[in-house]
Amino acid sequence: MLKRILSKLARKSFKADSTDTVLSSNSSSNRCNNDTPHVHSGGLVSDKSNAVKRTSSAVFPTSVVSGIEPLLAFKDVPNSEKMTLFVSKLNLCCMLFDFREPSKNTSEKDVKRRTLIELVDFVASGPPMKFPEPAIFAMCRMCSINLFRAFPPNYRSSVGGDENEDEEPVFDPAWSHLQVVYDLLLKFIISPSLEAKVAKKYIDHSFILKLLDLFDSEDPRERDCLKTILHRIYGKFMVHRPFIRKAMSNIFYQFVFETERHNGIAELLEILGSVVSGFALPLKEEHKIFMSRALIPLHKPKSLGVYFQQLTYCVTQFIEKEPKLSSMVIRGLLKYWPIKNSQKEVMFLGELEEILEATDMFEFQMVMVPLFWRIGCCINSYHFQVAERALFLWNNDQILNLIGHNRRVILPIVFPALERNAKGHWNQSVLNLTLNVEKMFHEMDDALFQACQTQFREDQARLSSVTEQRKLTWERLENAASRQPMSGNTAVLVTPRATPMPC
Repeated sequence: MLKRILSKLARKSFKADSTDTVLSSNSSSNRCNNDTPHVHSGGLVSDKSNAVKRTSSAVFPTSVVSGIEPLLAFKDVPNSEKMTLFVSKLNLCCMLFDFREPSKNTSEKDVKRRTLIELVDFVASGPPMKFPEPAIFAMCRMCSINLFRAFPPNYRSSVGGDENEDEEPVFDPAWSHLQVVYDLLLKFIISPSLEAKVAKKYIDHSFILKLLDLFDSEDPRERDCLKTILHRIYGKFMVHRPFIRKAMSNIFYQFVFETERHNGIAELLEILGSVVSGFALPLKEEHKIFMSRALIPLHKPKSLGVYFQQLTYCVTQFIEKEPKLSSMVIRGLLKYWPIKNSQKEVMFLGELEEILEATDMFEFQMVMVPLFWRIGCCINSYHFQVAERALFLWNNDQILNLIGHNRRVILPIVFPALERNAKGHWNQSVLNLTLNVEKMFHEMDDALFQACQTQFREDQARLSSVTEQRKLTWERLENAASRQPMSGNTAVLVTPRATPMPC
């Protein structure tokens, strides 16, 4: 009997011991998962703070606040333990809340916001030592949890187009919280205490790709923060520069050839503009390929107006670096020239003027024939802004100099368009500009101008004769057809409309 009682007591004791072992192992695993070593801070972290610890543990799980007490101020711990406190506070900020309901978890949100602000001040003030790997890992983890997210389908929309340009931007309800996280990440990246050769293990390709995905946010404030952060990453982490350029080109490819929907094209081009301005000379072949395959096709989408200014700056930066690229750019513009969109046509003409200002004579002569054929079509446009913008090219001294040296090729191409405008364009401003351009050519080379005028009159007389013969031929056919009785499936002649072929 006594042996049975002793054996039962032994079993109960074993169960109790095993339970304590499991609880102990769970708590230790929680500390390992958070990569936060348990550090005692002498008299600063004593039993008197147990009440504070209980409060923070009620707001945040024990696994988050394990290690040094995260609600302590940095000034209350010695320099040797500030990095441990930094990691502990970052782990505390990994908790997520729903900001669509402002009345929910208000005290927890306030604690997290104050902690984030304290982290920003600590990083901006300059830590007493270099950031160790656990601190870099904790920062990247906290940013990943708080920032990296997938946008729902109804959150994405076209970058603009004619129907969306006047719509108000969509603002994220959690921006007051996201802004502090972005500010902390920016201060962390530009901090002298962050060594790039150590941080590149954590701010890696995966981190950069997820950062680039956030450029599709509809909140312009978030895109502006991302623009600054990515630019700083590009400047600090030289090893990641080729990958960032390739990832940006992939976004451009998908936008142009697949979706034509992205909210951050303008911001990405703004980053690219400053990147191009820093390219060394002579330009690498990969940079030229990037311009021909990624930048020039960006002229194709309907939403060009949203990012046109940034795109023009990037293109002109390339041409200033290497003027030989101007002929390739002009051919690309002619390839994607808009036929039915007058607003885009005005943009193209404006960009064309900037490109021609940086074009030398040899490159100009390579493209002047197709270029001025297209300009002649613009001069005859019924949209007065297109015709006006095309005629304004003659007000640029650099372009006028190029035209003057090649007038024997250019004047015969554009003279018919000028004459048709002078004889009866509906807009008085376009008419006056046309007469001024004709006067310039007349002063450049009177003999050539007279020869072109004579040739134009002969061509018009020949065209009138051909038109009259065609009209008589159709009248004879119609008369012959009218004498035939209509029965069954008899073909009926229809007079074609006398409309000119579009340019």
